[in-house]
Amino acid sequence: MEKTLRSCADQIVEASIRAVLPDEAVRRALKDFHPEGRTVLVAAGKAAWQMAHAAVAVLGHVDGGVVVTKYDHVKGKIPGVTCCEAGHPVPDANSFAATQKALELVQGLQPEDTVLFLLSGGGSALFEKPLIPAEELQDITSQLLASGADIVEMNTIRKRLSGVKGGRFAQACAPAQVFSIVLSDILGDPLDMIASGPAVPDTSTCGQAIAIAEKYHLRLSTAAQELLRQETPKALTNVTTRITGSVRELCTAAAAACRALGYEPVLLTDRLCCEAREAGSFLGSVVRTHAGGGRKLAYIAGGETVVHLTGKGLGGRNQELALAAAPALAGLKHCCVFSVGSDGTDGPTDAAGGYVDGETEAALRAAGRDVYRTLADNDAYHALQAVGGLIRTGATGTNVNDVAVALVE
Repeated sequence: MEKTLRSCADQIVEASIRAVLPDEAVRRALKDFHPEGRTVLVAAGKAAWQMAHAAVAVLGHVDGGVVVTKYDHVKGKIPGVTCCEAGHPVPDANSFAATQKALELVQGLQPEDTVLFLLSGGGSALFEKPLIPAEELQDITSQLLASGADIVEMNTIRKRLSGVKGGRFAQACAPAQVFSIVLSDILGDPLDMIASGPAVPDTSTCGQAIAIAEKYHLRLSTAAQELLRQETPKALTNVTTRITGSVRELCTAAAAACRALGYEPVLLTDRLCCEAREAGSFLGSVVRTHAGGGRKLAYIAGGETVVHLTGKGLGGRNQELALAAAPALAGLKHCCVFSVGSDGTDGPTDAAGGYVDGETEAALRAAGRDVYRTLADNDAYHALQAVGGLIRTGATGTNVNDVAVALVE
């Protein structure tokens, strides 16, 4: 591993994530927040604690609150707020219990009261009241994750099996008003798809849900099939929404960090949405084409790739993307590819993503690992761990998709 190049990668990752932390974004959104009656706070998602902490700091106090976020993402107490941790990407009993607390909190509110609803990616699993047995919901979520379904397809299914998704949480808050601040983690920022839109009218249809179930051959009970045929709310009159933060900002921050290190940034896309290993192979090919051209270049791609599970290894989409780039980089000097999730957790691992350079493939071979067999087993974590290629940031408190960077000298 080239130490100087890895240092550049780490600096770019740190600067990019720092630029999209939700604190300032929440403060900006609350400039328009002037409630008349009581204010209760509900925050759901990977960035929920950070968003709630910032909101209470601005407001001074709230009249009760519930935060539900991923395990190990609560960083301390927030005055007047109950902080809960729960399962992600598959909901668990703590997801259901925390969501029930939120539903109880918003019962009995009056028209002059306000629910400050702070939403970020990951909320689909963390904020959940299943309308089918919990075990079946978990099984359907696992089926979708393993199938390679994208986030929009997954949420189209999940919101119909839920008592809070697809606008149903906003219905539960009525007659109170809902002021919603959303940190986007979906390409193009479709509000009804971010965390499956608990406080947004649903634009997806029953027909689309049924088609997705057929496309991926989902195993569904009769009750689940019937729910897919029931429409979700198509209009809500008690919601005001402010969207803040997105993968565009993450890419812009990455470009600025690259420029500060002397690289000329080139934004390839902020809507990357293919298979992770295909994206990695493509970025590796880009590096191969431009290496040795006499210019310091940084190719940036933001978005959210998918992984089709074919093995039983450990990893995440960012680690798989990076590992897939290694063969194309083999033997090149002063070139690398790295990819990270802005939330700091990539798949069910303690890593944010992965890093490879021209020395990675040889190091893997020396360790008895073949890149293609490793990818087939979806075991990028252990492969990158063996050669020092994991990127660890810890939980960041934000969640605005992923960014991948290819550095060329």
